[in-house]
Amino acid sequence: QVQVVESGGRLVQAGASLRLSCTLSGRTFDTATMGWFRQAPGKEREFVGAIARDPEITSYADSVKGRFVISRDNVKNMLYLQMYRLKPEDTAVYYCAARFDILLRVVFTTSNDYTYWGQGTQVTVSS
Repeated sequence: QVQVVESGGRLVQAGASLRLSCTLSGRTFDTATMGWFRQAPGKEREFVGAIARDPEITSYADSVKGRFVISRDNVKNMLYLQMYRLKPEDTAVYYCAARFDILLRVVFTTSNDYTYWGQGTQVTVSS
């Protein structure tokens, strides 16, 4: 059974940096295309970033481009979201998502494209 688990969320001040982590178990990690999404109170879940099976291929939402970096370690079976210069509007529950593909260099940016989801980790940015 595939399990996705996020960690690393906490309360930080505006301008701080924070790294989220995600582990995947139950299937081979390097066959998964991965994504990060977030959901703020009263808002719909939105795309943050995605990474292909080829870790050189990434995509970001405009709101985080240049501030967030997504990466993966296929040896450790870990996905990361490094967040810099955090803003209060980044406050949300952050979700890690996975889908399994034969394609190596494709990313997906909508939530319906992903099959497996974690429970989320809360990031709160105070002003």
